[in-house]
Amino acid sequence: MKKLISLLLFVLLTACFSCNENNTAEKPAENDDAKTASLLNDTASITLPEISAYLEKVKTTLQQPVPVLLFQDSADQMMKDAETICLSNADFIKYLRDSISKNAFRNEIFNIYKARESDFNKTTKGFCTDGSCYKVELYNFALNLTTVGLVNVNSKQVLQVTHVPNTQPEIPQHLKTIAIHIAAANTEVQKALGFKPGEKDAVMSATKTSLNRSRCERSLHLCVAPTFVKGEKALWTIVDLTELKVAGLRWTNVGSAGPESNVTLRKIENETITECFCKTELNLERNGWKMNYMITSSDGLRISNVQYNNKPIVSSAKLVDWHVSYSDTEGFGYSDAIGCPYFSTAAVIAVEPPEITDLIEDGKKIGFVLVQNFSSERWPQPCNYKYQQRYEFFNDGSFRVAVANLGRGCGNDGTYRPVIRIAFAGDSQTFDEWNGTAWNNWTTEKWQQQQANTSYTKEGYLFKISSQNGLNYYVEPGRGQFKDGGRGDRAYTYITINKPGTDEGETDLVTIGPCCNADYRQGPEKFIEPTPESLSGRPLVMWYVPVVRNDDTKGNEYCWADSYVKNGVYSTRSYPCFSGPMFIPVK
Repeated sequence: MKKLISLLLFVLLTACFSCNENNTAEKPAENDDAKTASLLNDTASITLPEISAYLEKVKTTLQQPVPVLLFQDSADQMMKDAETICLSNADFIKYLRDSISKNAFRNEIFNIYKARESDFNKTTKGFCTDGSCYKVELYNFALNLTTVGLVNVNSKQVLQVTHVPNTQPEIPQHLKTIAIHIAAANTEVQKALGFKPGEKDAVMSATKTSLNRSRCERSLHLCVAPTFVKGEKALWTIVDLTELKVAGLRWTNVGSAGPESNVTLRKIENETITECFCKTELNLERNGWKMNYMITSSDGLRISNVQYNNKPIVSSAKLVDWHVSYSDTEGFGYSDAIGCPYFSTAAVIAVEPPEITDLIEDGKKIGFVLVQNFSSERWPQPCNYKYQQRYEFFNDGSFRVAVANLGRGCGNDGTYRPVIRIAFAGDSQTFDEWNGTAWNNWTTEKWQQQQANTSYTKEGYLFKISSQNGLNYYVEPGRGQFKDGGRGDRAYTYITINKPGTDEGETDLVTIGPCCNADYRQGPEKFIEPTPESLSGRPLVMWYVPVVRNDDTKGNEYCWADSYVKNGVYSTRSYPCFSGPMFIPVK
């Protein structure tokens, strides 16, 4: 049996291993953990019954005419029909084999779920009025490729197929369980913790991660990080699900915290939130503003069809990802998605309904704000997260798209990079950047980062978005001036063409960027490279990715949360870090 498993591993992973000139397995990077060699040589996980059974299924799948491991979690008949229809579609199964040798790649259906309002674009929306549409997500381990199919089960029609290179869907439950078992069986993990952890000891076990200079980054393997909290530290066990072994261990400092909150006392009404705010769009009209809003599967709270005094302003805006990295030198962390509590691929979920409140300044109502909170189940315990989205709408036509991390996270040296997407209304816009003396027009898709020496207008504006339909706004990035505690965004701004018929963000996106890149490669560059397109006469999308560092220094906390005793019981104190651009009408 062991020989069979070893042979299967060789067949599965030959295409994914990096080898040197002597045809030997690539050595760990020089500054990897000193125990990396023993970690990679630890074969305890391969003999686990769960791993053996999974490998047997994969082996059988590789011999099939359509080499795809079918959806392993529970599925009803409609879901099974959606899977069958997709696997009969030539475009959906286009990349199942090597184009030259015709050898089968390792492919698996990760997720099947009923399509919701946020899954449709202008070309597909009218085909699913009967509620019979499903989304099917396929992952190719060899190519690190996600394929998403939108299918109408009643008409047996595949409405849209998109292939998104170098992206990974959220992992299914059985792979989460496998990752935990691999971590718990590793001898170095047991030595580091001083005990053999159980499944309930792991947190963030389904959230995708990376480890710079390991195969998780170099070969773009699918990696997750079951994390075990011990005292004031957290042990990250980075599990490579492509190779089915531990890729590395890292410790982070998480500080002390009070006991876990009683989840039953929180305002978590998952069924109500899902039913009322996730399945359909709601309408909002206030102070001259009109819009629709809903909680998406994995792109947070989305607003759409935004108008001010009956003028279209924004087609849609949402928060696609949270990229969270720890350690500037070693580069490991999480790629978080936020979204609905049920039938969702989100790692951090909506914990209460959206809230609409007045914006008050100097005792006067100057507008209103639409707020949505997302939280891990055990927040504010270590390795649990809480995020907030804020859409601020002012009576003068200004608006701000803001996001915040409310702590605590899985370390005191975290860098947070939220990926905001804003699609403007209309068929054509122009985009200009202030160069210190004049406005400079962007003629092709490109990106730019806000630096310490960036020039702004005297009002603090950096960009300008214009169109003939009356959409004319200045863009003011965060520099610590918005009176919300933000310390400056240092944001990357990307401008791309809006292509509603493709999977470039009009519908819910899988995680589009890795957790731990410290440069412009945060995901939106995928829609620019390798050949930027002309912006002339095209509808535009602005991607805004702040770079925010946390701090647990007493008296200077930022992106942090802790527990303290008040009136004899534990309470939570949060130190949010807000970021996001302001849009001001051109007078």
